[in-house]
Amino acid sequence: MSAAVRRDYRVLPASRVSGRVRVPGDKSISHRSLMLGSIASGRTEVSGFLASADCLATLDAMRAMGVAITRHDETRLTVEGAGTRGLRQPAGVIDLGNSGTAIRLFMGLLAGRRINVTLTGDESLQRRPMERVAKPLRLMGADLVTTNGCPPLTVRRVEVLRAIDYAMPMASAQVKSAILLAALQAEGETCVLEPAPTRDHTERMLRGFGVEVLTEGPRVRLAGGQRLQGMNIEVPGDISSAAFFLVAGCLAGADGFVVENVGVNPTRTGILDILKLMGADLRLHPRASAGDEPVADIELRQSALRGIAIPEELVPLAIDEFPVLFIAAAAAQGTTVLTGAEELRVKESDRLAVMSEGLTAMGVVNELTPDGIRIEGGRRLTGGRITSHGDHRIAMAFTVASLISDGPIQVQDVANVDTSFPGFVEVARQAGLAIEAV
Repeated sequence: MSAAVRRDYRVLPASRVSGRVRVPGDKSISHRSLMLGSIASGRTEVSGFLASADCLATLDAMRAMGVAITRHDETRLTVEGAGTRGLRQPAGVIDLGNSGTAIRLFMGLLAGRRINVTLTGDESLQRRPMERVAKPLRLMGADLVTTNGCPPLTVRRVEVLRAIDYAMPMASAQVKSAILLAALQAEGETCVLEPAPTRDHTERMLRGFGVEVLTEGPRVRLAGGQRLQGMNIEVPGDISSAAFFLVAGCLAGADGFVVENVGVNPTRTGILDILKLMGADLRLHPRASAGDEPVADIELRQSALRGIAIPEELVPLAIDEFPVLFIAAAAAQGTTVLTGAEELRVKESDRLAVMSEGLTAMGVVNELTPDGIRIEGGRRLTGGRITSHGDHRIAMAFTVASLISDGPIQVQDVANVDTSFPGFVEVARQAGLAIEAV
């Protein structure tokens, strides 16, 4: 799904953000609502769905496998569940665009489904590693063939999967989720041991669909053969999308700037913990929960941020938010040090290297390490031309940098922002950023 025409952002220096903004629905929950609703019995109603390129790729994939999905408007849809054995052989290769979440979760969902499915994606996705997901699935008896460890990949039909006890070598919600989705088809009880906590949307949503999932400290257990029953799902705002405005509020929030209706699942709130350690003035105002997912409005004020050594136990809980956290670090007085974040090198881009490149171009002293970065903060940025390398989170992070920049910023190659945050420019303008797409 690469864009035919490259788009850039031009962002002028801005001095404040104010008012109230709302970000689109959570991408992780939107993907899972489609996948689990499709293998459930009965109807699943979804509201707050994120109509991004990534999630629409998952929707198209489920339809290609015979699932009836009706979109009532941009954010509401109905999934007519096909049941445990109801997925059909697709007519061709399924293209998942830029979505690493979708392809890795599909590897688990399709294992043991008795159909053959080839999954691919855009040029960026075809460079992303898949073997760390394939390895435990093969231990369960899945037949998975990758292309030099990357997509395109094929999930081949098998008759039986077996349960496993698997100690994950590194924390990854996508690996954990793929194993749990495969475990639904396995004989026996599967146990996954996490080295550190990761987002638990899959476990929460499975329970909502009637599946017994046991969590015992770092262990998650699921017995195979359980059936899912359709449900109603309300998708809260995505904290990974809210992150850009949370940092913006810390840099230039005035008069109680508020980001509304944000999912604050405790396995996703690492960014809040890190910002608080940096001295952020932020407050949570809880709202009625969306099912089993806690939700809050987040109020922010301009804060005197300070550099910190980011605790490694928070890294998996903020893994997608680090690009914009690096902008916060550039604004903070003192030095910020990140370690234990080698996962950032295998995202849509090498986010450590690309952010370092952009920060350097804007006059921020920083030093890359194999698993992190050291950022010397406290100086105004120069502005300049930034290459996002087609990474949506890099592009959006550098728009926030306009709040601490003395010159305009040109962010190149921003088409992939639509993979996670359609309407970003409009929300950014509403908050007070002087941004235009060119």
